[in-house]
Amino acid sequence: MRTTRTSLPTSSRPLLPPKPALRPAERLCVATGALLILSGCLHLLVFAVDGGPWDGPVSWRKPVTFGLSFGLTLIAITWVTSYVRVEARLRTTLLVVFAADCVVEVGGITLQAWRRVPSHLDMETGFDTAVSMMLAVGGGVLVVLLTVFAVASFRHRPTGPLGMPLAVRSGFAILLVALASGAAMIARGVVLARTGHQEAAYHSTAPLKPLHGVSLHAVLVLPALAWLLSRTDWSDRVKQRVLYGAVGGYATAVVVAGAHAALTW
Repeated sequence: MRTTRTSLPTSSRPLLPPKPALRPAERLCVATGALLILSGCLHLLVFAVDGGPWDGPVSWRKPVTFGLSFGLTLIAITWVTSYVRVEARLRTTLLVVFAADCVVEVGGITLQAWRRVPSHLDMETGFDTAVSMMLAVGGGVLVVLLTVFAVASFRHRPTGPLGMPLAVRSGFAILLVALASGAAMIARGVVLARTGHQEAAYHSTAPLKPLHGVSLHAVLVLPALAWLLSRTDWSDRVKQRVLYGAVGGYATAVVVAGAHAALTW
């Protein structure tokens, strides 16, 4: 006697729609970010072999931390902005410019590290001044590009699974704090350097570095958490509570770093 086999669903959880394949510009940005991360890792090996101070305006710390940070940020922005409602051509243009700017920033910092001179705020020679100003202008371009994405995330609700709109908007809001603190460091340092206080310019950025570093990567951490939560079987209420707690905790860390900067700057 012939029986009919009935297939049962392997999971009651609805499957998420597959993410579309990366576009050429996105692949370029991800590959560029990976190369910047690799550069940071390689310079960590250089530091291990060559030694020298980790802190200070002249150290291997800069190509390490900037390579890792810019690489992670470029990959994060490429991924996170796929949830932001921006016209496709505009997003592609912004991402490509952002990737090029990241390469220029890390490249300039790495060049100066190998030359054993400060990368930022160095006005000692004409060449060093040109590099410092190039990095400052590049920082301004980063501020403009990321601000455009941040504004777009608040103008139109981002797409994505439960909690992703909150994560994306919170990440960009905290990222704006990083941009503001970075701009403040550059502005104050340039003024001190231009007025003849070169050594003070190098040390003027220290109080704002913790705030800048903490707030810079919220745009990766919070959306990544929202994505991970979407892969669990937890209830929507639990997912929302975890995400709200993460946003609150991250915001608290930024406030603490900001208070420290205000007291020591």
